[in-house]
Amino acid sequence: MRLSDRGGVLLSWNRIRALRDGLVVAGLLFGVYLFVVVAPAARTFGFDAMSYWGYDPNNPYRLVHGSLGSFVYSPVIAWAFEPFTRLRWIDFLWLWTALLVGSLIWLGGRSFLLLLAFPPVALELYHGNVHILIAVAIALGFRYPATWAFVLLTKATPGVGLLWFLVRREWRPLAIVAGVTGVLVAISLLFDGQLWVQWIRSELLISLEHSPNQPQIPLPLIPRLVAAAALVTWGARTDRRWTVPASAALALPVLWIAGLSILTAIPALARPQLQGRPQSVASPQAAPDAV
Repeated sequence: MRLSDRGGVLLSWNRIRALRDGLVVAGLLFGVYLFVVVAPAARTFGFDAMSYWGYDPNNPYRLVHGSLGSFVYSPVIAWAFEPFTRLRWIDFLWLWTALLVGSLIWLGGRSFLLLLAFPPVALELYHGNVHILIAVAIALGFRYPATWAFVLLTKATPGVGLLWFLVRREWRPLAIVAGVTGVLVAISLLFDGQLWVQWIRSELLISLEHSPNQPQIPLPLIPRLVAAAALVTWGARTDRRWTVPASAALALPVLWIAGLSILTAIPALARPQLQGRPQSVASPQAAPDAV
C-alpha cells in the first residue's frame, strides 16, 4: 500500500471515529436532557415503573389497561413483584433504576457508555420498563435457558426468539424453557387460577388487539412477528446470535422506541461464559458465530 493510500485510510477512519464520538456525546446529552429538563417539568419519571409498584397484589388487573399504575403482566410476575409494593414509592423507584443501570453495566461492560448513549436506553431508564431486564434474560438464555421464562411471562411475544433453538434442533434448552415456565404457571394456577382468566381477558387479548394511545412505532404486530420469525430463523441457520435480541425487539406487543433497548443484549453475546454448549447447526452453510 502506498503512503498516500495509507493516509486516505487513516483519514477515513478518523472521520468515522469522530462521527461515532459525536453520536455518543449527542446520545449522552439526550439522556441528561431527559432527566434534568424533562423530568422536573413533566414529572413522568418512572411512569412505567409505577405499574410494578402501585398495583394491588390481591387484584392486580383492576385498573384500565394502559392507565397509570395498570399491571399488564402474567400472574406469575404479579406474584414475583409483590414485595416491591411494600416499599415507599421513592425507595422503589431508585432501587428499580439502580437495577436497570446495573443490568446495563453488566450487558455493556467496557462499552457501557456506548449503550447509555443509545437513545432508546435513555427513554427506558426514564420510564422504567422491563426491556433491559429482557435483554439480560436473552443474553443469559444461551447458557441458562430458564431465563427465557421471564421473557414469556412478561411481554410473551418476544419469545419468538426461541425459534433459534428450534431451528438448530437444540432440544435441551427448549425443554428447560418449557419446563421452568410450565412449573411456574402450574404453581400460580394452583394458588389462583381465576387471575389467569382475568389476565387473558383484561390484559393479554386487549394488548394484542388494541395499542395504548401513547407514542409508538405504528407497525402491526402480525407482520412484525412474521418478520421476526424469518430473521431469527436466518440467524439460527447462519450462526448469528444478534438476530435473537433483534427479533425479540421487533416482536414486542407494542413497538415502543424504548423497547429497542432489548438490543443492548448484543454486546454481551460474545462473552465466552455465555456461549452455552456447542451445538450442531441445522444448515450446511453455517458460518462461525458472528454475534
